[in-house]
Amino acid sequence: MLRVNRLKQVLTEAQRPAMGVWQTLPGANISRVLARSGVDWVLVDCEHGNIDDAAMHEAVPAIAAMGVSPIVRLPDFQPWMVKRALDTGAHGILIPLIRTVEEVKAVVEAAKFPPLGRRGFGSPFAPQGFPSASGLTLTEYLQQANDSLLTMVQIETREALEAVEDIAQLVDVVFVGPFDLGNNIGRPIVGSEMHPELSEAIERIRVATVAAGAKAGIYSTSGVQAKKFADQGFHMISVATDYTVLGAAVADALVAARGEGTESTGSS
Repeated sequence: MLRVNRLKQVLTEAQRPAMGVWQTLPGANISRVLARSGVDWVLVDCEHGNIDDAAMHEAVPAIAAMGVSPIVRLPDFQPWMVKRALDTGAHGILIPLIRTVEEVKAVVEAAKFPPLGRRGFGSPFAPQGFPSASGLTLTEYLQQANDSLLTMVQIETREALEAVEDIAQLVDVVFVGPFDLGNNIGRPIVGSEMHPELSEAIERIRVATVAAGAKAGIYSTSGVQAKKFADQGFHMISVATDYTVLGAAVADALVAARGEGTESTGSS
C-alpha cells in the first residue's frame, strides 16, 4: 500500500510538490478525466462539492484505478464520516474547519485501527483503492492501513492558527484553507489580493508544519498561484477545480471561435 499511495510516495520520496485537483462534480467519468490529467491526487469534495456518499464510493476507486491518489474531504470530523471515506479505499482524508488540538486527536483516533485508534474494520471496498497485480486482501489492508493512509487537517480558523504548532505534531499533512482563514482572522481575500497579515499567517503554518516533520499543503486557484506556493516551500498544492476550469475552457473556446481576442489562461 505504501508504494500504491502515490500522494504519500511523492510527499516522502520526490523532490517536488505533489500537485492535485479538486473534484466537486459527481461522476466516475469526471474522476477518470481528472486523474488522467497528470496530477498526483484528486480531492473528492464532500464538504462544498455536489458529492454525496454514493458518488464518493464511485469516485474513489475510479481515481485509484488510474494510479492517482483519491483524497476525500469530509463535511465534518464525525468518526462515522471518517470511516465511510476510508472504507471506500481513499488514500487519505482532509478535515476542514478544525479548531482545537482535541478535535485533531479525535480525527486521528477515528482514522486509525486499534491499537492506535478506534476505526472499525470490515469494509470489502477498502482494498480496491490499492490495486495491484496480486490484489490486496482485507487482512493485508488491515495490517498496512495505519502506516499507509494520510490524515490531513485544514487550518482555516483563528483558533487552529494559534494552535498550529501542536496540531502539526499529530497529522501527516497540515493544509491551509486561505479563504476561510482570511475570513476568520478578519483579513478576507478580496479578488486575488491577500492582506499581509494573512500571508504571514500562511507562512507561520508552513514553518510550524515543517518544524514538526509534517507536510504543508495549500489550496490555490490557478497554476500560476500554485507555482508561487511551490516556490514558497509547500509540499501539496491544488492547481485547479473541475467546476471552474470547465467554465473557463468553454469561455476560452468561444473567444477563439468568435475571433474576439487572446484566449485566457483558463485559471480562476
